[in-house]
Amino acid sequence: MTIYFYKVWQPYGCFSNFSAHPIEIQGTYWPTVEHYYQAQKFVGSEEAIIIPSIHAAPTPEEAAALGRYSTRKLRSDWEMVKTDVMRTAVLKKFLTHTDIKEVLLVTGNEVLVENSPTDYFWGCGADKTGQNHLGKILMSVREEIRQLVSLSVNK
Repeated sequence: MTIYFYKVWQPYGCFSNFSAHPIEIQGTYWPTVEHYYQAQKFVGSEEAIIIPSIHAAPTPEEAAALGRYSTRKLRSDWEMVKTDVMRTAVLKKFLTHTDIKEVLLVTGNEVLVENSPTDYFWGCGADKTGQNHLGKILMSVREEIRQLVSLSVNK
């Protein structure tokens, strides 16, 4: 069985980067994974001045809009690092919040798919042919957490 997720109010909405699960990375508190991810697009770039605005955005939707503004120049290595940036944030989210960590673990070995009708990189897109990188990251994080739990049990 495949588990589809997308909107925060739907089943498995906690898998969305827009879910209200704050994270702390390198001493900075981020309201959502989406806030963190969008801000990272500009680290070390000439557009880094936008980072505090993304950080302070009242909603993840607004953080996303600021990060997706088409005239802003992204950091030069963004295409190479964006999946690692996302994985770092998603792992931190599920290690921080035990309630959703359990939701993730209970999915067993099911395939997780971000059911975004518009995103063919992070999600599956309208025709389900997308790359589903967010789903793949979630499944990888699920396996890493399982291994961490197994190590702590076997000590």
